[in-house]
Amino acid sequence: QVQLVESGGGLVQAGDSLRLSCAASEGTFSKYIMGWFRQAPGKEREFVASISWSGSSTYYTESVKGRFTISRDNAKNTVYLQMTSLKPEDTAFYYCAAAARPPIFMTTPSWYDYWGQGTQVTVSS
Repeated sequence: QVQLVESGGGLVQAGDSLRLSCAASEGTFSKYIMGWFRQAPGKEREFVASISWSGSSTYYTESVKGRFTISRDNAKNTVYLQMTSLKPEDTAFYYCAAAARPPIFMTTPSWYDYWGQGTQVTVSS
């Protein structure tokens, strides 16, 4: 059982940057593909980004390419989401998730095995 705890959310203005962190309790963190999802009020949970076990491969949804960067530090059991040039439409509850199997380009939430509680990101215009 992997426990995931997100942090770093908050209220920012459009154009600002924010970095989310997700700390995992599991010592075998490096064996999981990690992903970030988000869910806005009244909308379905959507894929944002994912990263391979080693961190050498990443995958992004089109709307965040060039603005968001996913990374991981396996020594710290932590995955990050660096968000820049934030837009009001990025406002959502952000979740990190862990998948025990490849590939990294699976974007459906059901592919992931473990989820954090989420952190709120609000971008004002």
